[in-house]
Amino acid sequence: MDRLLHSLLTKFIRRGSISFTTASGAKFTCGDGTGEPVHARFVTSEAERKILLNPELALGEAFMDGSFVVEQGTIADALAILMGQPDMLPRWAKLQWWGRYFGRNLRQFNRRGRSRSNVAHHYDLDGRLYSLFLDADKQYSCAYFETPDSTLDDAQLAKKRHLAAKLLVGRGQRVLDIGSGWGGLGLYLAEMTGADVTGVTLSSEQLQVSNAGAAERDLAQSARFLMRDYRDIEGPFERIVSVGMFEHVGVRFYDTFFKRCAELLTDDGVMMLHSIGRSEGPDSTNPWIDKYIFPGGYIPALSEVLPSIERAGLLVCDIEILRLHYAETLKAWRERFMARREEAVQLYDERFARMWEFYLAASEMSFRKQNMMNFQIQLTRRQGIVPMTRDYIARGEAELRARERKSKPRLKLAGE
Repeated sequence: MDRLLHSLLTKFIRRGSISFTTASGAKFTCGDGTGEPVHARFVTSEAERKILLNPELALGEAFMDGSFVVEQGTIADALAILMGQPDMLPRWAKLQWWGRYFGRNLRQFNRRGRSRSNVAHHYDLDGRLYSLFLDADKQYSCAYFETPDSTLDDAQLAKKRHLAAKLLVGRGQRVLDIGSGWGGLGLYLAEMTGADVTGVTLSSEQLQVSNAGAAERDLAQSARFLMRDYRDIEGPFERIVSVGMFEHVGVRFYDTFFKRCAELLTDDGVMMLHSIGRSEGPDSTNPWIDKYIFPGGYIPALSEVLPSIERAGLLVCDIEILRLHYAETLKAWRERFMARREEAVQLYDERFARMWEFYLAASEMSFRKQNMMNFQIQLTRRQGIVPMTRDYIARGEAELRARERKSKPRLKLAGE
């Protein structure tokens, strides 16, 4: 086993410097010696076998179970090396990838009942867990770092401001927020623009927090949140926004999603879609992420999204690619989580805390090392709805900043 492990890992790992100790005590080093060295240890021969057979699934499981331990550096450091290699996957793992790719439609067949159970798996966890690492407004999606020294709270506020400016929301306009999370964006739109907001979620935990937030901010008349599937919403709406939800739709339901949005959007309406995306074409969901974190989820390539938009009769007015913004967001989440990791152990257990640590680290490195990104797509039903140039975005953001200053302290800003 030692010889096989050494042979396969040294062929795969050609960048960085990572040393391994096998379960039998043998030691070897992989990489070109660059960067900070990392040392990892296989505790059991079973972990070695499973990682060789199915590395994408078994590495995370071994870390969760304590049978793969990083003794010098962190799991984030180890994943930065492992996910930063010339080949995205070890060659011996390509067969499993093809199996997942051809079976992905079955895994993503997210009918109403399955969608609800998938959402509950991740989003109906103890709310105190998310408070350990999210910003004050519980924005659980890519932030928008306007400057390198922006705090997480500043960057999440900037994200909401950026989307609101692109939406061109006016007072009294009906806004639908599909996948409204803990309500932060919907409440921001209601408070800052005077819009009438309806948010929909499939998470009972998020629903309760959202409506409580509306009542607390005295916005219950202009912002309401419902437990509703996007396929069952009644319109129309002048504006539609969806942030961090499209990853849960599933490839086979993209046509359904955009056709429903087109039906709900008024003739002069504007829609903003914010989603994680792939820069290198269609793929399959990582099996560890699918099993433990986001069952039924999938990160799309633009080449998979745009045809469905076209078939729905919607017009693409603007596409913005946010490249490293999510890497920085996840880094902030990971650092916050690690600073309060013992609280996560108390909420659940050590294995859960290791699972969450692996999830945040692996997600960060997928954006930092493997060309993941976020896209924001602006859509309308016809030409001439949004201005011809993008100057209006900066003007809208400036107006919203002024309103934020006037609304303080009701609006949660950084540091509050």
